[in-house]
Amino acid sequence: MAESRFVYVTYNRTTAEKLWQALLEPEFTRQYWAETWQECDWKPGAAWRIMAPGDLVADSGEVVEIEPNRRLVLTWRNEFQPALREEGYSRLTYELEPAGDAVKLTVVHEIDRPDSRLIGAVSNGWPAIIASLKI
Repeated sequence: MAESRFVYVTYNRTTAEKLWQALLEPEFTRQYWAETWQECDWKPGAAWRIMAPGDLVADSGEVVEIEPNRRLVLTWRNEFQPALREEGYSRLTYELEPAGDAVKLTVVHEIDRPDSRLIGAVSNGWPAIIASLKI
């Protein structure tokens, strides 16, 4: 069990397919995730990274598990803030579940480190990012 964990749950009136696209595809993430985009082949073991304007690698990791339109698990390491980078890899999980005419999105970001600075940082970032997600 992780020492530090952030959990965020929200509901979107959309389909799982559309929400999945919005979470992964660059043309969508640029709109709500501070103009960043993800580069990945989206298969288990594939390298993953978030790119920011100016070709800055913001975060990186790899795909651990992927069930399209349902679940994605990534390892995640911050690449541009030394204090966060030195904490090593965390784990991000997206879970999408049908909820009537909506989709329940659960975001879990965790690391096996007590009082993680990274989890403190993402605890402020995730709500802003997910609240900006309009499908």
